[in-house]
Amino acid sequence: MSVVTHDEPVDAPVAPPRILRQRRMRPGLLGLAVLLVVLGGLGSAFAVTSVRATGSYLAIARPLPIGTALTAEDLATVQLAGGQGLTPVPADRIDEVLGKRATVALVPGTLLTMAQLTDAPLLAPGQQQVALGLKPTQVPARRLQPGDPLLLVSTPRSGETQTTATRFEATVIDSDAPDRGNVVVYVALAARDVPAVVALAAENRIAVVLTTAG
Repeated sequence: MSVVTHDEPVDAPVAPPRILRQRRMRPGLLGLAVLLVVLGGLGSAFAVTSVRATGSYLAIARPLPIGTALTAEDLATVQLAGGQGLTPVPADRIDEVLGKRATVALVPGTLLTMAQLTDAPLLAPGQQQVALGLKPTQVPARRLQPGDPLLLVSTPRSGETQTTATRFEATVIDSDAPDRGNVVVYVALAARDVPAVVALAAENRIAVVLTTAG
């Protein structure tokens, strides 16, 4: 009995190809990705705009009390980038602020705004200005500031007893100390009170009372 053999190779079973499913992106993630791209672009645009918006503005160089008339020495020029929400005065508008008076106490290093200034006269209608020469011990504060309200009170003559004192309301316009032995206080008061106050000042019969710090 003969056995017949075949030398031809026999093909092995072939595994079926694997089908890869494509991942489907959720609509929410797609929207988030688009939003991040948009925000990134806006952030870059904002940064570029801020850099390009750099400008020169006016800042306060030294302490300035209320009522001070601004001079060039009171101001400094600073570089400011952006400045969103601020309204500082540009440096090229310095001529518009020189000579104007401060409506608030100005602090060094802060930006200057037009809202802090006024060109209105310190004397109200019906008021006049009087200069009072006082000794340092007669001044109720180390440095009277423009806008401080004062009460001028008459004092009795030497050897007399005064039962009733006369009072005059006044407002500080400015003060100066030209020498160590004298202080000059410039005050605004009602025109009707000027003659009496001048007479009392000539006799050195005025007491100065600071009613409220300005």
